[in-house]
Formats: sequence, structure tokens, C-alpha cells
Amino acid sequence: MASNNNNSKVEKLASIDAQLRLLVPAKVSEDDKLVEYDALLLDRFLDILQDLHGEDLKETVQECYELSAQYEGTNDPKKLEELGNVLTSLDPGDSIVIAKAFSHMLNLANLAEEVQIAYRRRIKLKKGDFADENSAATESDIEETLKRLVFDLKKSPEEVFDALKNQTVDLVLTAHPTQSVRRSLLQKHGRIRNCLAQLYAKDITPDDKQELDEALQREIQAAFRTDEIRRTQPTPQDEMRAGMSYFHETICKGVPKFLRRVDTALKNIGIDERVPYNAPLIQFSSWMGGDRDGNPRVTPEVTRDVCLLARLMAANFYYSQIEDLMFELSMWRCSDELRVRADELHRSSRRDAKHYIEFWKQIPPNEPYRVILGDVRDKLYQTRERSRQMLSHGISDIPEEATFTNIEQFLEPLELCYRSLCSCGDRSIADGSLLDFLRQVSTFGLSLVRLDIRQESDRHTDVLDAITKHLEIGSYREWSEEQRQEWLLSELSGKRPLFGPDLPKTEEIADVLDTFNVLAELPADNFGAYIISMATAPSDVLAVELLQRECHVKQPLRVVPLFEKLADLEAAPAALSRLFSIDWYRNRINGKQEVMIGYSDSGKDAGRLSAAWQLYKAQEELIKVAKLFGVKLTMFHGRGGTVGRGGGPTHLAILSQPPDTIHGSLRVTVQGEVIEQSFGEEHLCFRTLQRFTAATLEHGMHRPVSPKPEWRALMDEMAVVATEEYRSIVFQEPRFVEYFRLATPELEYGRMNIGSRPSKRKPSGGIESLRAIPWIFAWTQTRFHLPVWLGFGAAFKHVIQKDIKNLLMLQEMYNAWPFFRVTIDLVEMVFAKGDPGIAALFDKLLVSPELWSFGERLRTNYEETKSLLLKIAGHKDLLEGDPYLKQRLRLRDSYITTLNVCQAYTLKRIRDPNYNVKLRPHISKEIMESSKPAAELVKLNPTSEYAPGLEDTLILTMKGIAAGMQNTG
Repeated sequence: MASNNNNSKVEKLASIDAQLRLLVPAKVSEDDKLVEYDALLLDRFLDILQDLHGEDLKETVQECYELSAQYEGTNDPKKLEELGNVLTSLDPGDSIVIAKAFSHMLNLANLAEEVQIAYRRRIKLKKGDFADENSAATESDIEETLKRLVFDLKKSPEEVFDALKNQTVDLVLTAHPTQSVRRSLLQKHGRIRNCLAQLYAKDITPDDKQELDEALQREIQAAFRTDEIRRTQPTPQDEMRAGMSYFHETICKGVPKFLRRVDTALKNIGIDERVPYNAPLIQFSSWMGGDRDGNPRVTPEVTRDVCLLARLMAANFYYSQIEDLMFELSMWRCSDELRVRADELHRSSRRDAKHYIEFWKQIPPNEPYRVILGDVRDKLYQTRERSRQMLSHGISDIPEEATFTNIEQFLEPLELCYRSLCSCGDRSIADGSLLDFLRQVSTFGLSLVRLDIRQESDRHTDVLDAITKHLEIGSYREWSEEQRQEWLLSELSGKRPLFGPDLPKTEEIADVLDTFNVLAELPADNFGAYIISMATAPSDVLAVELLQRECHVKQPLRVVPLFEKLADLEAAPAALSRLFSIDWYRNRINGKQEVMIGYSDSGKDAGRLSAAWQLYKAQEELIKVAKLFGVKLTMFHGRGGTVGRGGGPTHLAILSQPPDTIHGSLRVTVQGEVIEQSFGEEHLCFRTLQRFTAATLEHGMHRPVSPKPEWRALMDEMAVVATEEYRSIVFQEPRFVEYFRLATPELEYGRMNIGSRPSKRKPSGGIESLRAIPWIFAWTQTRFHLPVWLGFGAAFKHVIQKDIKNLLMLQEMYNAWPFFRVTIDLVEMVFAKGDPGIAALFDKLLVSPELWSFGERLRTNYEETKSLLLKIAGHKDLLEGDPYLKQRLRLRDSYITTLNVCQAYTLKRIRDPNYNVKLRPHISKEIMESSKPAAELVKLNPTSEYAPGLEDTLILTMKGIAAGMQNTG
């Protein structure tokens, strides 16, 4: 009997392999290693699981995987119930282990995917063949772009070089509360990725292989043994530190590396010059610690801390580079200008120099470059120490003169070295690490990034209201727009101070004014723009100008209105034109204005289709207004990471912007969860910089098509229908909010400790007050993605029923107009990730029976929308045009399904304490019998108000699904 039992186990183990082979999609092409990578990581992980938690638990994981896979094959809801029965019979410790295991397997699948993408890219570059894929849409190589512009579009190389030198891409990192993976895990994931990539390298010896295999196993186990749940909510300073860590890990080194590639690409079109090191090709800004909109935890102190921290990090980074540079520049030939300077420095330098690791005693004058750089190093040391002291004590005994206070002082000695090397015939040496260092310094400056400040317009109105009441001239809040403007302008052109220290202040008012005081106190190069959210009128902008002047901000920040609600977008062009009609303001801005357009809130307001079209039209109109007044307008795109919040592939998104709207200057937010996908690793960082640069250049030099008048008319008509449909369900359906709260984990979302800001703007209200992020997050979790597609179906149906010729026109728009194509493709991708069967399970378990018919209505709508969409795109199946993506999604589906079912049943147990479950005996075998690791897992969360283990299981499923969908909020 025992042997027989054993056999069945062996068979079962063999069966998961056989089953995996059957379930996984076939190879897409010869160089397709994805399935291999994934199977290797899975095998390793299952071995570890068996060692740590025993064979029974591992078999339960396999059983769940098989049930999910069978469901994916047949879509039979009975399989989901079987799966539910397996999952609900687990005791609390085991259910945490299972949720952890699946969430972990999904992360491993994502890693396999990243390695596969990099691998295929290398093979292509080796062959120099880009013909076999229609990847022009998603991947833009800077070299291909330059060649296309010169050879296909017949631009002269000089013209291209000129456009490139003058363009700027400013990437603004924001701490969105959706980076749901902890940094401790991100680093381990990076190491797993590296081991995997090396294991498949060509020239690997058996010993290497064995060591790599051990390392792989160690890292997978370390990641699995790390608590995935943040037990405390991050502070804004934590978010900023996490964001800044990408700079020293990949971005600082990635920028010069990328610029070198641009130089090479230019050489290949016949330009024998390098991009000047001070050409602002790429810049970085940040919102972490500056964005106070709806986040009461970002105080003036936080802003000050964050700026000083960034200065400290920058000085630290340069300081670590400068010693290498001193080593390299050991030449003695130099220009007269440099020799004179080196002699002076040598004469004046003190003998009691600091004990540095290298070159600590006085540098001999016959190594002039080292003498010059030695002085730069001393100044950097002082700069770093001063920032550190200011951070910890608020004062410093190092005088400001001993440090670098502006970027020119820092660049000047470096430029001197560069000129001198070139004049002595050593240009090739100058173009080595000295050029890289110059490029880093001019990209990151002394402040590493520029911090934007964002505040709601209402808060400024409060301050001005307090001032006018104190001056006894009335209530600013009650004045009309005309009165407000008149008063603001008379104050702006006058000289008298408006208020003294005796102004009665509430906490809110003090907070706004103290923020302006921080802007006045810190060096100007720390800051970027002052963004006003919910801006509607010229007085909103003038108010900030006045407050900056009153608080003595020496170099006032540029003021940027942010338009995000649909109505605000429609009114934006008129508001801007009123603003430009004010002479005082036109003189102040010197022909440049920036406007921010927000993607998330407009989508929540009216649905994706209308929002996308409104954003397109608003941009066209804004550009017209700016041209009329002779102002160069920069658009700042606040796109989210997910499709519902305006995300999607960068290259496509840029090329689908209306003609003339980018014009060589692009500013884009890169949000929380996307920062990792864009900069988490060296090759990712390189690709991100390349994508943005290439697409911006192409958009400017090869203008996208303008839509035909009849396309516009059709879009206008569809947008009306789509908005109507979206609002009739989301805002007018009386029981929608109730359904939403029951059918999704929205109420439980707040427990995830993802970000430092609350998930609602106002604690009481319904959908209106919910932030766009949890609104999308909740629908992603149930794989129903309602906000993305709702409205499309009704719109398509309406125009096609009206006239069948419209279907042909829609197909023509899809093929010829980038904007329309991007909008449709993104929705198609979301359908490929969706699964109404899962949403149906949530309904059955969690929604009260009288609301079931409402859920069914939505699911019918889902299917209708999907088939209309495929008709327009001319596809038989979803994602027909992208076999690689299709395969990657199929590989993830079975893991995600288990987590979905686990989440649905866990929610049921949380919300309905009487829900009856028969627990199996505890199955996780433990290494040390006395204390049980699986039981210990339950103790990590002693304060939960739910039954033991439920809250953690729920959070783990949320994180796992978010990782699997690769879109959190």
C-alpha cells in the first residue's frame, strides 16, 4: 500500500510537469524562451515550498493550479467552485502560505518575461533585423528613428541633429500610492532576474552553472521568506527615498550611457559631432514631498527635508565619481589657462588636507588636472557635509562660500579641463568619463531633481480671503472674478507689503504660507513648477504669483494650471486666453507657459472614450490660443500607470498626441508603479530614455495625421452617447454605489498601506469623492475593468445602427489615425486581461440576490462591447496582432484565477461571519515541529479586527493580482 501511495505521488509530480507542458501556450518563435524560463523558476520554487512547508501543501498548490488551468480551458464555473472549496477548507496559516505562494509565482512569471524581452532584443540587434515584427508601434530605437527620418522622410542629418539638440523630455516621478511591491523585494527580484539571464548565457562552465543555480534558489527563497505586507503606512519621506533610490541604482549611470548611444546613432547618419553636454535632452523632476493636494501629511517641513535630502544625495553621488575621474586624468600636458589655475591652487592649498582614501596628501603640481579636480572634490565634500548638517540640525558651521551654490561654479573647472585636453590633442580622452561626468552634472544639477509643488486653488483663496478681511476691504472669496483680478493686479504692480506677522492664521493658512517661505529659503534650483489643481480662472494663477511675491521668493516658480475634470478641460482654452490677455502676466512669463492636463479624473468623470477625445480636442485648442498670443506652450501630461488612468505604451501614446502639441518639449509624469517598470534595471532605464527621446523627436519632425472632418463628427457623436451611458450607470443608477461596494474589495483597499495619502478626498461621499486610483484598483481586482470599457459599446452600437457605412469609417479610423488606434488597442488589451466569469463569482458570493440582475446586465454589456471592438479592429480574436503579449497573458492566467477565487471567498468570510467553513487539519509541515512557521504567519498581524489570517490572505491576493495584471491603480 505504502509503495502504491508513493507511486501515485510520483505520478502526480510528473503530472504537473506534463500538465504544465499541455497548458502553456506554444512557442511563438524560435527565440522564444519564455516557457522554459518560467518552468525553471517554478520548479525551483516548488522544491523550496516542499522543503519549507511539506509535500501536502505543495500538492495543494498544484491542485489549485490544475483547477485554474482547467477553468481557463473550459470557462466552466463549477471549476471555480471546486477551487473555492479547496481554498476555504484551509486553516488560517495555510491559506496565507497559499496566497503567498501564488502571489510569488506570479512575480516569478513577470521576471521570466522581463528576461525574455531583453533576450529577444539582443538577438535582434545582433542580426540587425527588425523586419519580422511590427514593433515599430511599441519599441522605438533611437538609431532606427534617426535613419527613418533621414532615409525615408528625406530630412537632412543637420536638421535632425538640430531638432534633437533643442528638445527636452522632462520625466516627473510621482509617489503614487500604487507601488504595491516593497523595495526589499524589488532588489531580490533584480537578483533573480540576473541569475536567470546568466544561466542561459552561451559560455557557461558547469561550476558556474551550479553556483548560479544555488544563487537562484537562495534568492527565490529569500524573497518568499520576506513579509510582503507593509506593516506601517509610508511617510512622504519614505516615498521620496524609495523614488530617489532609482537614481543611484540606475538613472545616474544610465543617462550618460544613453547619450553615448545617441552620439553613435548620430555618427551613423553622418553627423560627426556629439550632443553638447549641456543640451537638455533629458531632465528629471519629482512630486514626492511637493504634492500636497489631498495629502495632509506633506507639510512644509517635509518639503524642506526632501529638498535637502536630494541635495545630499546629489553631492554624495558626484563625490563618489570624482575620485575615479582624478585617477583617469593623470596627464601632464595642458593649456596655459589651466596651468595658471593649477599653480594658483597649489600655492594656496593648505598642507593639512583631509585624510581622503586617495590623493590625500598635497597633489604635485606636475599633475595639473588632478590639482584642479582635487579642489572640486574638497568643495563637493563641504557641500555634502553642509547639506547633512542642515538636514539634522537646521544650521551648519560650514560657510556657504566653501560649497558649490550654483551649477555654473561646479561646471566651470570641469569645462576648463575639457577645453585643455582638447587643445592638447587629447580629445578622445576628454570624451571619456570626463564627458560622462559633465553630462551627469548638467542633467542632475546640485539638486538631483527639481521638486514641483502642487496645491488646490481653494487653499490659496482661503489665504487671500483672510488677508482682505484683515485689511478690512471685503471678502476675497465672495468677489467676482473681475473684482479679484483687479485687486490682484493692483497689488502686483504696487510695492507695499500686504500683511505682517499679525495676520490671524488658521492651521491651513499657516501651512500654505509656510510652504511659500520654504520656497524663499532654499536655493532656487531645487524647484520646478507650482501646480494649481482645480484651477479654473486667471485669478487662480495670479493669486499664486502674488503670494510668491509677498513671501519674497527670489526666483518665482512658473505657475502651471492643472485641468482635469471634463468641464474644466472644455473651459481651459477660454481660461488660458483670458490669462494671456492680461498685459502684466504676458510680460511676466517671457513667451513661455506650461499647462498640465490630468488623465485620471476625467476618465472617472465620463469614461475612457469621452475623456480621451476631450483631452485630444482640448490640447488642439490650447495650442491655437498660445499661437494667437505668440506663447510657446508646454503640455504636462499627468497620465496614470493604468489604461483607466491614461497609461499605456509610451511610444504609441506620444505619437497619438495631436500635431504640434509637443513641439520638442514634453513633460510627463512617471507614476509609482511604473517607475519600477521603467527604471528598475539598467536595460529598462536605457529603453525608457530611448523611447521618450525617439518618440518626441519623431512626433516633432514627422507630424501625425490630423483627423478628417467626418472622423471628428463621428467621434463627437460617439462621445456624447458614451458619456451618457457611463453616467447613467455610474452616477444615476441609484444602487450602483451599493453594488460597487459589495462586488469589489474597494472598502478593504485602505488596508494595503500602499501610499501616504488617503484613498478618498472627502471621507463621506460616494463615487465622486473616491480618488481615481482606488476606483480603478477595485475593478482590476475582479478582472472586470468596468471604468475602462463602459460607454464604448453603446457608442459603437449607436453609430453602426444609424448607418452601416459608419462601421467602414470606424475601421478606416482604426487603420489610419494613431489616436483612435491607440484608444482601441488599449481597451483590447484590457479585455484580454479581463474575465467576466470571475466577476460573476464575486457577484454570486458577495452581492445581495436582488442586485444579481444588475451584474448580469453589466456582463452582457461587456461581451457586446468586446465583439464590437473586435469588429472595428478587424480581429477575429483578442490580441491577434500581438502574439507575444497574448502568450504572456495566458501564462499568467492560471495563477491569477487562483488568487481571484481565494480573494472572493476570503471577502465572503470577512463580511459574513456566519459563513460556514469546514477546516481541514493544518497541513503545512514545519521544519521545527515545536513552533510552526505557518502559524507564526498568523501572528504577524495581531491587531486585525477580522478572524485570524483573513486580513493578510486578502492583502496578499490583492498584491498578487496587482502584480499579475501589472497595473495596480
